[in-house]
Amino acid sequence: MAHVVAVNRSAKRGTFKYPETEVLLKPDFGIEGDAHAGNWHRQVSLLAQESVAKMSALGVKDLTPGKFAENITTAGIDLAILPLGTRLSIGNTLLEVTQIGKECHQHCQIFQQIGMCVMPTEGIFAKVITGGTVRQGDRILVIPKIQVAIVTISDKGFSGIREDKSGPALLEALQEHAMVCKTLILPDEKDKIEETLIQMVDEGGVDVIFTTGGTGFAPRDVTPEATMAVIERVVPGIPEAMRQKSMHITERAMLSRATAGIRKQTLIVNLPGSPKAAVECLQVFLPVMDHAVETLRGDAYECGRK
Repeated sequence: MAHVVAVNRSAKRGTFKYPETEVLLKPDFGIEGDAHAGNWHRQVSLLAQESVAKMSALGVKDLTPGKFAENITTAGIDLAILPLGTRLSIGNTLLEVTQIGKECHQHCQIFQQIGMCVMPTEGIFAKVITGGTVRQGDRILVIPKIQVAIVTISDKGFSGIREDKSGPALLEALQEHAMVCKTLILPDEKDKIEETLIQMVDEGGVDVIFTTGGTGFAPRDVTPEATMAVIERVVPGIPEAMRQKSMHITERAMLSRATAGIRKQTLIVNLPGSPKAAVECLQVFLPVMDHAVETLRGDAYECGRK
């Protein structure tokens, strides 16, 4: 089981860090009292004990936790292979990996001893998403970044007559929640929508596909029909919740025919074509998106409570 070997802190940069009983992580800041904390992308550093062992085998002595200036020393996890954007649940905190390794401008004492160091190649850096306390022995869970695709469905957008504003609005709204791996624009043609959704799902690597547009009463609004044709299981609660919330904003929300469903291990969710409405409906779903994807991946099973 991946776990925390030690938590380390120092008040000055360029020095060893020293083990603490526990450390407090603050959202979008880092470890309270640590010199590397701040509003930047390298708020917390992590290094695996397995990497430290490599240096010990080369003859480096007294490699206690923190000697590589890492904040969190881990065991049972290969940190260097984690993709950027991977989230780590440690204790009651949540971190997001922002950088793998770093350029070493001033060689540390360890490098000067043997001519190499593992931190620049095997250490990782993260920002704090959810704050809390981290202690020695805390379990580390790896949460792969959610992969999302955005499909704008609009005849005018596809032909270039009208600028697509809904797709970019969703892209911006998803920045802190998922990795948008694909965006495209399609015409309001049922066969083309079906073909694209099937292809995106069957190629793999996409957890959620958000469509925007084509959910109304117009004759060419066929997004729900195309979605229903390709999904294997319907998820009625998502559009129901979106319509219910949207009814507090406009009575026209009851006219939305948006649907949602699952094909294989991918969730497809229809959103309105209006940029404002699309983002508003997305915000309704975001609080449960992580759990929905974990369940689809087979990483979680209980949905009864938060």
